[in-house]
Amino acid sequence: EDLLDNGTKNRAVSSTNMNGASSRSHSIFSIKVHQKDDDDPTKSVFAKLSLVDLAGSERQKGTGATGQTLKEGANINKSLSALGNVINALVESANGK
Repeated sequence: EDLLDNGTKNRAVSSTNMNGASSRSHSIFSIKVHQKDDDDPTKSVFAKLSLVDLAGSERQKGTGATGQTLKEGANINKSLSALGNVINALVESANGK
């Protein structure tokens, strides 16, 4: 519980015309699981689950944002665009392009 509380405290939010508690940050919560077989100690299964919360894309005109909140919105949009480029590159690579 302490980790989640710490993450929540570090989460940046700001009010805009479109959202009263607009997330200004991305966050990733990862859970690692190690399952052991009691009958056969040589058998193990490892898994990792990542939950991702991305700050939302915003249209500058609709938010009414100014100053730091406006800069944050521009940076959020830029980072989401970069993430889209990475995902597209991975898909193209997987498809042999």
